[in-house]
Amino acid sequence: MALAKEQIRQIISQNDISSVTDVYSLLKDSFKDILQELMEAEMDATLGYEKNQKGNLVTNNKRNGHSPKSIKSQYGEFQLDIPRDRNGEFEPKLIPKYQRDVSGIEEKVLSLYARGMSTRDIHDQLQDLYGIELSAEMVSKITDRILPEIKEWQSRPLNPIYPFVFMDCIHYKVREDGRILSRAAYIVLGVTVEGYKDILSITVGANETSKFWLGMLNDLKNRGVQDVLFFCVDGLPGFKEAIQAVYPQSEIRRCVIHMLRNSFKYINYNDLKKFSSDFKAVYNAPNEAAALSELEGIKEKWGKKYPYAISNWENNWQDVNSFFQFSGEIRRIMYTTNIIEGLNRQYRKVTKTKSVFPSDSALEKMLYLASGNVIKKWTQRYRGWDQVLNQLLVLYGERLNQYL
Repeated sequence: MALAKEQIRQIISQNDISSVTDVYSLLKDSFKDILQELMEAEMDATLGYEKNQKGNLVTNNKRNGHSPKSIKSQYGEFQLDIPRDRNGEFEPKLIPKYQRDVSGIEEKVLSLYARGMSTRDIHDQLQDLYGIELSAEMVSKITDRILPEIKEWQSRPLNPIYPFVFMDCIHYKVREDGRILSRAAYIVLGVTVEGYKDILSITVGANETSKFWLGMLNDLKNRGVQDVLFFCVDGLPGFKEAIQAVYPQSEIRRCVIHMLRNSFKYINYNDLKKFSSDFKAVYNAPNEAAALSELEGIKEKWGKKYPYAISNWENNWQDVNSFFQFSGEIRRIMYTTNIIEGLNRQYRKVTKTKSVFPSDSALEKMLYLASGNVIKKWTQRYRGWDQVLNQLLVLYGERLNQYL
């Protein structure tokens, strides 16, 4: 409840407030006093009468002094005097027994950790802002409390079908038994039949291999994903075989942007702008026949000078050819894995200050908390999703209809 202006002016005049420090000091003292009075009111309610106002009330219970208790709050640490009753029946609701922290400190720690701050930085931040002394070890223990939550999230049931699934990984360094090892964070992102994005899985494991992805795909199957129309991936060797082993009906689409980048590696800088401009005619072609014709024209123009840039497309054409049968709405989704690269950028943003993670679990905690912040922003479904879904129903109705 907000104070009236007259009350605020009276408080200012009575307490000689002239600086922000004075305001903070007043709030701290007032916070303590309010909590103390609320505790006394709880005791009044338990006993059935106010202090020194027993009157004719018949009861064998009464006040029995106070016990000091140190409390941590957003205004720092202070001492409260917790009322006691003779029969030991008083159970405070405001600050329950054994609770010594009313600051919401755990939420603050997790919020700071999710934004990439180290346990030592969080310790310093809490000390500077709130005057709360919380060791780096305690910060680590607080973040460890979400490990069961992460495990539950990783094994939660998923939808039976996803029209689009994007798969990628990010590489990090992790310390293990005194050695610094390379780890891969495997990211799986899905688009639901309603058109919303969702992070299906984050798993930290050995360096990126098709064998590990096979385990990830089987995990998706075990969690309820019966079908995926399109997997949008990069060109990891063995990736295609791993997907086909678990989801044989699914189509595998190579990211057009990644294929372009792979081709651009072979192009001289002076030719890059012209080559990329010419190549737009390929991936913007209205159909596959037109795209092949445009690719042949580029081969005639650039093939002798940059044969590997062209062969990259010829050798992987079966992984992009069906791209041309769809309208612009579906192409925009399949055109690039930018959807998952955008997510990866958010992960890198919060992990950029960590050159080495102390453990796999420390990396998992940070990525999980960062994911929560990202998902909160995913409130809008894909633009033009109704048109996308209608086209998918025409092409894959026998697979989609049973799940709608």
